[in-house]
Amino acid sequence: MAEVILMPRLSDTMTEGVIAAWHKNVGDLVKKNEVLAEIETDKATMELESYKEGVLLHRGGNDGAKLQVNDLLAIIGKQGEDVAALIAQNTGGGAAAVASEAAPVPTAEAPKAEQPKTEAVAPQVPSAEATAPVAEAKPQAVTIDISNMEEVVLMPRLSDTMTEGVIATWQKKVGDPVKKGEVLAEIETDKATMELESYKNGTLLYQGAKAGEKIAVNELLCIIGEADMNIDAIIAAAKGGAAPAEATTSVEAAATTEQPASTQVTVQPSATAPQPVAEVVNEGRIIASPLAKKLAEEKGVDLKYVKGTGDNGRITKHDVDGYEPPTVVAAPQQAAAQPQAEPQQSVASETAPAKAAEVPQTAVADAPVAAGQVSFEDVPVSQMRKTIARRLSESLFTAPHFYLTMSIDMDNAMATRTKLNELSPAKISFNDLVLKATAVALKQHPKVNSSWLGDKIRFNHHINIGVAVAVEEGLLVPVVRFADGKSLSQIAIEVKQFAQKAKDKKLQPADWEGSTFTISNLGMFGIDEFTAIINPPDACILAIGGISQVPVVKGGQVVPGNVMKVTLSCDHRVVDGATGSAFLQTLKALLEEPLRMLV
Repeated sequence: MAEVILMPRLSDTMTEGVIAAWHKNVGDLVKKNEVLAEIETDKATMELESYKEGVLLHRGGNDGAKLQVNDLLAIIGKQGEDVAALIAQNTGGGAAAVASEAAPVPTAEAPKAEQPKTEAVAPQVPSAEATAPVAEAKPQAVTIDISNMEEVVLMPRLSDTMTEGVIATWQKKVGDPVKKGEVLAEIETDKATMELESYKNGTLLYQGAKAGEKIAVNELLCIIGEADMNIDAIIAAAKGGAAPAEATTSVEAAATTEQPASTQVTVQPSATAPQPVAEVVNEGRIIASPLAKKLAEEKGVDLKYVKGTGDNGRITKHDVDGYEPPTVVAAPQQAAAQPQAEPQQSVASETAPAKAAEVPQTAVADAPVAAGQVSFEDVPVSQMRKTIARRLSESLFTAPHFYLTMSIDMDNAMATRTKLNELSPAKISFNDLVLKATAVALKQHPKVNSSWLGDKIRFNHHINIGVAVAVEEGLLVPVVRFADGKSLSQIAIEVKQFAQKAKDKKLQPADWEGSTFTISNLGMFGIDEFTAIINPPDACILAIGGISQVPVVKGGQVVPGNVMKVTLSCDHRVVDGATGSAFLQTLKALLEEPLRMLV
């Protein structure tokens, strides 16, 4: 019996794979452990070996095609075995397309079977009836599955939290030749700006968005193919039937051009004055916030004419407030009510309440004039800021946080750091000392080095510490892996490299994935203490304040001391108060006697 091979998950963050190259063609004999294909994942290109023997009966895509994890990749069975049912069963929405490719004969014979019957019974049947079967078949022909098309390039998921990407710049223009490995575009994700390389040769025929525009993951990014290739059907399929809507819009626009120019109309006091012509920007279901809908209803604004600036074109309160009809026309009633002796009356006086007219002129002259002007600037939310807002909101409102604060005497740590920097190839910071001490303490308290996974708790045996790094757009958290096994010099060098790469937007997904614990340090900004929000799926995050010189009691005497406050934010689903407190006690002991962490 034929056996289905699905696209495997070849890495912990993989959601889709690209077929870099097939090593077997349909009809070839495949032996167990022979290489079927090379699969390009989000981290590497890997060889996929067959785990059974037989004949390759079907391939789920050509070289360069993208498949989601668990999509149909191949079918292996006996020579001549019918696999149409398996293909239909495993292609989901693409079943109709696959069935039509695998067995075109039945669809072609259906009209032929009806034509002789029609001619024999009624040769004089009008041509409209004869073409009826063709008209009924058209809606089925429109459905095209572009995900497996070799020419189509979809927006890839460049990070584990990415839902959409912004085209920072296009490196190729429509009509330019493209070679495999050349940079197509720079994509701004929620964490970094990354170069997207082409995985095939050809000509760039279409760009799904301009520079600065957003494209959701798995939406059409571009089309690469032969120079004379017709791509209209692919574009229409990618837009999900948007072509008819565009046609409707163009018809409405054409009808609009036949109307008299609204800017040339002189409004009369009658109620039959021509209305300004507005462009329809929203058709079908209109996405708007509840507040925007309510405000539009109060103002009498039709939302189909309002352009949304929110996510996915969502109309916000600001869009409704800022909406203006294409032509400003004074109300006939107001125009008729104005005295002829005051033709130059200002707009402000026209719209003022009626009671204002009764105020004596001297009272108006004596009223104080406010100095200043209301002004602001609306800046679109960046991909990084969107992700920070979403992930930290989810963390704060789903994970029950509690906080533990402890003061640590840093006198010995300061003296040790001075001596270490005389020998270290890289300058060791207080943050590096805290990171090393945290790694050693996590080794002794594995419950703190854990993750909440919903139906289970994962106690991590490895220690990967994320270090929050502030950048202009927000915050990135590169990960120092296996920190407990690294020296202070290695940690210092690695953290500095991460900080520079973060500022240069050169961090890669492998740099920020896989943390088991996080550290956030605001001490260098003069912050004494603060609480941090847990970075999921970690169970804890350590907030580090600055070192302050304060009076302390030593040997029964009050003397100057250097004290640093740290606050541990804990997910109460995983870590209890006693567990978190024991961890902080160990951390305190290590930082107050730094030689302990070096043994």
